[in-house]
Amino acid sequence: MRVVFLGTSEFAVPILRLLVERRYAVAGVVTQPDRPKGRKRELTPPPVKTEAVRLGLPVLQPPRLKAEEALEDVFRLKPDLIVTAAYGQIVPKALLDAPPLGCLNVHASLLPKYRGGAPIQRAIMNGESVTGVTIMRMVERLDAGDIVSQVEVPIGEDDTAGTMTEKLARAGAELLGTTLPDWIAGRIRPVPQREEEATYAPNLTRADEIIRWERPARDLSCQVRGLHPSPGAYTLYNGDVLKVWACIPLDDVESAAEAEPGTVVRVGGEGVDVRCGRGVLRLTQLQPAGKRPMAAADFVRGGRMLLGTVLGA
Repeated sequence: MRVVFLGTSEFAVPILRLLVERRYAVAGVVTQPDRPKGRKRELTPPPVKTEAVRLGLPVLQPPRLKAEEALEDVFRLKPDLIVTAAYGQIVPKALLDAPPLGCLNVHASLLPKYRGGAPIQRAIMNGESVTGVTIMRMVERLDAGDIVSQVEVPIGEDDTAGTMTEKLARAGAELLGTTLPDWIAGRIRPVPQREEEATYAPNLTRADEIIRWERPARDLSCQVRGLHPSPGAYTLYNGDVLKVWACIPLDDVESAAEAEPGTVVRVGGEGVDVRCGRGVLRLTQLQPAGKRPMAAADFVRGGRMLLGTVLGA
């Protein structure tokens, strides 16, 4: 049986690795083109390409998968089954219909919740305590295919998008490992998603990164964790961008309750406390413009922030 794998990001790497370790014949790997990255804007391969090359697998990087030439390249691999995970492009219907065993997608949410391109980040930003991984049979509609298998994964109070991506990638690989034998043997009957329960997780925008101090401290803490390690949440300090990489919500703090949201109400060795719409957010790791991330206490020792400063102004 020949498998073609479509994936791009870190989330997809353990899933590709699982296919090889379980000795499925991976005929080829389709991933996104190399992109400029970093301050020097050097062309950088996506994580899946790096892993595929290490494993000695053929790699295709079509800019547009729906282009006729790209489709022909994939058809030539003669897949019996296509497996996708965080690929980043719409898979054309012609490709979905081609393999005898269909096209399975490993999605980082408990579908039908959080369909779309940022399910991990949105689940954390929304304060969810549990998410998971779903394997579904792909259809033309976004993440709307029948559910083949599913597993829950709890979200801890300290989890970020980075740590949850690692957890969900491992869970996705394990789930695929237990699902594929039954799928190939025809022992699984997929279950339709409950459309009335569907929610969406659109791709992140610049607006998602802005800390709006009128919101409750706990919501802002979820925002910071959901955007870590990329792209990060930020506020403005003296007109410059100040990234907030770590923080603690202090829901019960009532000091300086009359201060406007965004006001620094305490500075010290534990961090910088900022008044929110409800509660106080203790900033513990910051990154001033042009600097590396640092402990908030070090930022304060540098005399950069004074009591009464209003952030975001």
